[in-house]
Amino acid sequence: MKIEFFENIKQKDPAAKNYLEIILCYPGVHALFFHRFAHFLDKAGIPVLPRLIAHLSRIFTGIEIHPKAKIGKNLFIDHGFGVVVGETCEIGNNVTIYQGVTLGGRSTQKTKRHPTICDDVVIGAGAKILGPIVIGKGAKIGAGAIVIKDLESNKVMVADVAREMKSMSEEIEYYSLVL
Repeated sequence: MKIEFFENIKQKDPAAKNYLEIILCYPGVHALFFHRFAHFLDKAGIPVLPRLIAHLSRIFTGIEIHPKAKIGKNLFIDHGFGVVVGETCEIGNNVTIYQGVTLGGRSTQKTKRHPTICDDVVIGAGAKILGPIVIGKGAKIGAGAIVIKDLESNKVMVADVAREMKSMSEEIEYYSLVL
């Protein structure tokens, strides 16, 4: 990992004090280190060991990245617990992912079934990006959004925002309409 990687984290995270803290205390950094090693072994054709390393990484970091996933430079996984990156996922350069994000599949076919995330994308906490879709360069996906269609470059995708009910009867009426 190059100094550029750590500088990227310092720029994106105001809580990052110095490189030593990033190296020792950031689970996203640890998960990427394990992933790079597992990915290398997988490409070398070594069986089982890459999946074992990915499994141990998930236990240690709370972040699950399949060894076959392709990840570009300067991925920043902030507060990464619960992040899942599927087998055929491709992530570009300078992408930021927050906790609880799933880059998952919607099929059991042995084809490309996970998303492609282009450069400079930001994915908010709890977002689910599912299927072999493309998220364009510079796009932003809000917290909790569920994305199942391509998103063009520099577009923003958000989920509904929670709202306060005025009364219990309004809440009952709302839920009876929804259900």
